[in-house]
Amino acid sequence: MTQDELKRLVAEAALAYVPPGTVIGVGSGSTVNLFIDALARLEGESRIAGAVSSSAASTVRLVARGIPVVDAGDIESLPVCVDGADEIDASGCMIKGGGAALTREKIVADLAERFVCIADGSKLVARLGRFPLPVEVIPMAAAQVTRRFAAMGGRAQRREGVVTDNGGLILDVHGLAIDDPVALETEVNQWPGVVCVGIFARRRATVCLLGTAEGVRTLTF
Repeated sequence: MTQDELKRLVAEAALAYVPPGTVIGVGSGSTVNLFIDALARLEGESRIAGAVSSSAASTVRLVARGIPVVDAGDIESLPVCVDGADEIDASGCMIKGGGAALTREKIVADLAERFVCIADGSKLVARLGRFPLPVEVIPMAAAQVTRRFAAMGGRAQRREGVVTDNGGLILDVHGLAIDDPVALETEVNQWPGVVCVGIFARRRATVCLLGTAEGVRTLTF
């Protein structure tokens, strides 16, 4: 199966975790795009009431598919959030932000009672850090945050030509071996000028649906 076919497989499988008639959280990225398309095909009582979107791109796709978009400020909690990941480990901790939407993705995830990660099997890793860690920063802090990562052995590079939906910059940090995702997420979040770090460990996945050649592999945490 191609990577796109694996993504479509898990996008369809995620529908089983969506309570009909509710407002759910929707992430962003290529796998989530296929999930949005699958949501749009639901009919009658199976349809959702709406979605809280994690990016401008997902909002455009949801609206185009006839799915109402609800402002996060109008929601106290969501039954589920469905999103992808750039990496996920055996405990459900993730690296996200390859599409530069990590801050809003984390806000939506924090509203959700359940986080369903959808990804192809290549995203499962023994230890986070092979994929460069995305960090959103305000422009003024980019050099300072770069020096802080250098002090711990990481090499931060600005993602050229990218401005987030929040007006921030993205630093991609190479060379980190993330043995304690919770501790690193907690530390980096406290650095002045950091808007969000792309480690999702405090709010890790509840379920991961992995697309493999043998079908959907379900991991629960």
